[in-house]
Amino acid sequence: MAGFPPAQEKAQAAAVPPLGVYVHVPFCATTCDFCAFYQTVPKGDAVRRYVDAVETEAALVPWDSRRASTAFWGGGTPGLLKAAEIERLGRIMLLYAGQPDEWSVELAPATVTPERLAMLKQLGVTRVSLGVQSFDAGLLDALGRQHTPAQVYRAYDLIRGAGFASVNLDLMFALPGQEEVQWRADLTEAMRLAPDHLSTYCLTFEEDTALWVKLSQGKVKLDPDKEAAFYARTWEFLEAAGYAQYEVSNFARPGHACRHNLNTWHMHEWVGLGPSGASQHAGWRAANPPDLTQWHADLDAGRRATADRVRLTDDLLAADAVIFGLRMNEGVSLPRLRRRFPAAGWSGLEDILPKFLLGGLLVASTEGRISLTPRGRLLADAVGADILEAFESAAKVTVK
Repeated sequence: MAGFPPAQEKAQAAAVPPLGVYVHVPFCATTCDFCAFYQTVPKGDAVRRYVDAVETEAALVPWDSRRASTAFWGGGTPGLLKAAEIERLGRIMLLYAGQPDEWSVELAPATVTPERLAMLKQLGVTRVSLGVQSFDAGLLDALGRQHTPAQVYRAYDLIRGAGFASVNLDLMFALPGQEEVQWRADLTEAMRLAPDHLSTYCLTFEEDTALWVKLSQGKVKLDPDKEAAFYARTWEFLEAAGYAQYEVSNFARPGHACRHNLNTWHMHEWVGLGPSGASQHAGWRAANPPDLTQWHADLDAGRRATADRVRLTDDLLAADAVIFGLRMNEGVSLPRLRRRFPAAGWSGLEDILPKFLLGGLLVASTEGRISLTPRGRLLADAVGADILEAFESAAKVTVK
């Protein structure tokens, strides 16, 4: 049977909403001072039981005929798994979700080995994200990181040598005691390595972390003005170096933006596997419990995604599509979102848009696209909170 003409095939593919798969690998050798993601130290046969349980969970997912377009393995430290364990976990994901066009895996420098990289490449992984944080040994120690700058360079050389299509480096700024000259040195060193993508995150103090305790004890302090200066300098530096900012914290060379994250920010669907893995799929948004024991118990009982379970509505999806969409430099097309989520309480957003426009936080085009200004990107979290409140208020009025 003859296939569709190329243009028609492309149009049909574009009409199918993308599906992402996220696999949370919860194992870490130690806990970094800043980390609030769920993790645990692997003991005994914990890894084998985890992989078995991912297979059980994948079988419970109401997959449709779509092949996953993107996949992302995060943690924890996926690189703690042995090559054979990586292979089995990958084969399980491929069996249920198909071969993704983009497949990202997070790796910590100390866990990168030729054997693990060879297996990831064999499975079809296209993108590696290396958790560098800093090239400064003193700052790494202050974060509680277990790798050294020498391990970063060795890991990066191995990853490049393995021939992955795209490599990202994760860096952090506004660290305790960090001065602007140190951050500039980190950025300069990153540019020397020439990754395809760079994620630069401002250190946040999450509850139940060692840094939060230090903050509460007065051992470290918040400095919003200094954080804003770090943001601005970062954007200027990376733009001059040829990296396009496409989201508040993410920069890429042409063709290397992370598609998995873009799909998430556009509020498409994704399936989360593993403890604390979140899903937005089949009409629901929910998460697995952030506890390995409870996750196993849920699966033994034939349950998954039991935490924070809410039905997807136009109000929920529209609010998040605007909030996360505004974090992207391209902004959002309001006419397009209105067509996609017609039942949402758009009147709430209309009421507060003039405040953002007049305040210099937003700009709007004649076609109805809105985007944050550079000053607005510095206040993206505050803008997002106001937008969420506006949608929620409009929904309450509609209900009444």
